[in-house]
Amino acid sequence: MKKYPVAESASRSFNMKRIRGRNTSIEVKLRKALWRSGIRYRKNCTRLPGKPDIVISKYRIAVFCDGEFWHGKDWENKKRRIKSNKDYWIEKIERNIARDNEINQKLNALGWMVIRFWGNDIKNDIDGCVDDIKDAIFNSTLDCHSSRFADNGIFEFNG
Repeated sequence: MKKYPVAESASRSFNMKRIRGRNTSIEVKLRKALWRSGIRYRKNCTRLPGKPDIVISKYRIAVFCDGEFWHGKDWENKKRRIKSNKDYWIEKIERNIARDNEINQKLNALGWMVIRFWGNDIKNDIDGCVDDIKDAIFNSTLDCHSSRFADNGIFEFNG
């Protein structure tokens, strides 16, 4: 039988209820920065595995905005510091990490490029995150155009 965390106080219960799965502050911040940069996207695409937070369909790019705790950033060090309900949280976060890896593999197999940002990276370096996405778009465009070249390097137009 799984043991779920027990709210030690009303404030903990209040805080846990406020945690959202979509439209988090880091997602909104990244989306606004992408929109200002002229990059158009879809949000929380349910037709793709893992429901990516941001999808740039034209270039087959799926972007996830991951919270450090929930997705296990620096997990080997952090899991030793968990004090309350240790067994539950370790199992939960490790399941999340495994699921993230599985989703990455599924999306890659479908031909999608996966980009994952940590929440603090978005908060502290939004321009760097937008630049990473722009680089991915550029590389995707290069890959698309390079597939039009014949083996001898000559561009072939099929139009």
